[in-house]
Amino acid sequence: MVESFDYQDAFSRNIGWVTASEQQALRTRRVAIAGMGGVGGSHLVTLSRLGVGAFNISDMDTFEVGNFNRQAGASMNSVGRPKVDVMEEMALAINPELDINKFPRGVDEHNLDRFLEGVDLYVDSLDFFAVPIRRAVFAACAEKGIPAITAAPLGMGSAFLCFMPGKMTFEEYFRLEGHPEKEQLVRFLVGLSPAMLQMGYLADRSKVDFGNRKGPSTPMACEICAGLAGTYALKILLNRGKLCVAPWGLHFDAYRNRLKKTWRPGGNNNPLQRLILAIARRAVS
Repeated sequence: MVESFDYQDAFSRNIGWVTASEQQALRTRRVAIAGMGGVGGSHLVTLSRLGVGAFNISDMDTFEVGNFNRQAGASMNSVGRPKVDVMEEMALAINPELDINKFPRGVDEHNLDRFLEGVDLYVDSLDFFAVPIRRAVFAACAEKGIPAITAAPLGMGSAFLCFMPGKMTFEEYFRLEGHPEKEQLVRFLVGLSPAMLQMGYLADRSKVDFGNRKGPSTPMACEICAGLAGTYALKILLNRGKLCVAPWGLHFDAYRNRLKKTWRPGGNNNPLQRLILAIARRAVS
């Protein structure tokens, strides 16, 4: 016998860590997630299980076998299918009442305003190498007063940054303007991960290939990202709990058994950060 869906019953085990009224508040919130791949799919599943009631999701890709090691929606049943369709089905299987707006052509300058319309929080899940559109989305969030968070899967852990309205912006932190693409990628990596905890156990450095836009990944990192982002989503959407906001950041690495809280006033213009950037440039040259 198939049980009928009941929101209160489905998410009743959240109660205790949130109040009943907070759970109902989550039901009214809308979250935008750009990218349904490595971290994006895990974010959507996690936030659906948290009881968030509405999403704007985007991705232009289809699933392939090379996604199997890390992407929540990747399986033999989904190969060749659009990621937004597969992930919509997975989310609706958790909560059939979800209000989901799909953007199957991805996010660009033409639909960005629509993608962020009515949104309470933006969760960045774009491919690491998608720098121009990432900059555009974060700039639009700052302009519209939308909180924006990013959790990067690095090694077997996650580096996390939170950008809140009226605080330091994405561009003020990363300082990408005017630099060529490769330099922007290095600045994005170092800005995300000032502690660089993951580099100590990278087994094959040749697999970090900026030129061909490829890098190694693990499923553990994607799930840790979802846990960090999901927790901050709860705090932001319910307006409770202390936030670690840029230029502060968090980096947890399960392999190294370490949690590092970073502080980079001036972002990538910080003297210590400039030194790390110089080292990173040599490493990827």
